[in-house]
Amino acid sequence: MPPFNATANKTPLIYAALVVVWALIASWQVVEHRRVRQAAQAALLNRSQDITGTLGLVLRSQRQWGMVSQERLEPALRELVRSGEVISLALLNASGEVVVSAGAPLDFETQGLVKAGERWDPRRVTLVNLVDLGLAVSDRGETNRPTILMPPRERENSSAPREEERERPRPERSERAEHRPEGAPSPPPFFTAAEPGTTNRPDRASWPRGRPPRGLDEAEYLELVERRGLHGLAIAMSTDTFRRTVNQDLWMRGVIGLFAGVSVIGLGLAWRNLVTSSDLQMRLLRASELNTHLKGMNLAAAGLAHETRNPLNIIRGLAQLLSKQNDASTEVRRKSREMIEETDRVTAQLNEFINYSRPREVRRTAVPLGPVVGEVSRALTYDLEEKCIRLRVPEDLPVIEADEQLLRQALFNLLLNAVQAVERGGDIEVAGWKLNSNGAVLEIRDNGPGVLEANRKEIFKPYFTTHQKGTGLGLAVVQQIVLAHGWEIECLGNEPRGAVFRITHLKVTA
Repeated sequence: MPPFNATANKTPLIYAALVVVWALIASWQVVEHRRVRQAAQAALLNRSQDITGTLGLVLRSQRQWGMVSQERLEPALRELVRSGEVISLALLNASGEVVVSAGAPLDFETQGLVKAGERWDPRRVTLVNLVDLGLAVSDRGETNRPTILMPPRERENSSAPREEERERPRPERSERAEHRPEGAPSPPPFFTAAEPGTTNRPDRASWPRGRPPRGLDEAEYLELVERRGLHGLAIAMSTDTFRRTVNQDLWMRGVIGLFAGVSVIGLGLAWRNLVTSSDLQMRLLRASELNTHLKGMNLAAAGLAHETRNPLNIIRGLAQLLSKQNDASTEVRRKSREMIEETDRVTAQLNEFINYSRPREVRRTAVPLGPVVGEVSRALTYDLEEKCIRLRVPEDLPVIEADEQLLRQALFNLLLNAVQAVERGGDIEVAGWKLNSNGAVLEIRDNGPGVLEANRKEIFKPYFTTHQKGTGLGLAVVQQIVLAHGWEIECLGNEPRGAVFRITHLKVTA
């Protein structure tokens, strides 16, 4: 694994790379969505061209003499609108005016849309096709006259005008030409001037199907071409399919972007966890090295303390000899007693330090609490009698599973701590009971000054003491023994005053 510093220094670069990757994926999805949107628009426009081609075929099939009956064309237009994808359909003349329409009315100005060609709305797209739907090209590639959409015929009294038309003499073409309205467009090419020796008749080949429409003169025909001649198509297509395709693609792109974002976040968190684990491993390695170092120092200190006790015993023996000499003065005897007291105090501290540094190997046996507490109290008889302390021990203490020697040492330290804490004439009580068939609790209670709540957890740490003559290792040794057995110890307040040291998770045995 790389060093922690090298890994931590790469963190900003890794996060920046992840952000760049996510930005590239998001940009790619945006580009792809635009491509899909353009493809959907192109598909809709191609569909409109297909409809235009279909309508052109319908017009070719219905055209006779260059004319199409509106009565026959309107059902076909309604069928196209009824399909659902076409909202409006209108055939336009050369001026962009609607000749015939089907479906919803067109809600646009035709003249303005003719210049734009198409307009997209939220629900529809409106297109104007300015070509002549392929109607003006014959099979031989020649240009024909515009296809005229004939209005519906008047069915009532339709025979009378025809009879009058038959009886009414038709004026000569020259007269009709003279009566052409002023400013009217010039006649089409198939109206030619009469050559000498010929009649003034249009060329039959130049008329649609080789003959002119019956009953129409030149001016009427030109006016009909201008008003009813089919020149283009306006169509309003529904954008439901387009919007559905775009929305589905947008949703899919959004999901991909979301997954990419979640993946980037997950990779970022994984990298952070890797950095954190590297940091923890480095700390554990350093802690392990420090622990090894401390163990070595602990062994060295324990050996030094053990070797120091021998000179202290010699000093104590010499001080006792000086104090017992007959010719020793009072001052020498007083100094000898002080040397003995200080030697005993230092020896006690060394013994506690050695006990604290000694590894705890628990050899579990069935230990009755009553006899063990009795032996410990007898060892403290001198201290109890010196301060007139009352020690109460119940007779029905349970039998637990423990190392007897370690348990005796823990109880001795707890009772000695209570003796040192209470005042003259104080009370100390040992209590123990079963919680259930397997568990028991042991308490050491006193009515001394008690322990401040802020110090109740600190009191078990080495060299922490509230007594002037205390070493701060007695309760630390107790906690070591308790933890070695798998028990728990805590310091509580004793009402109305004093302290309670409670040991829990004791295992009861027969």
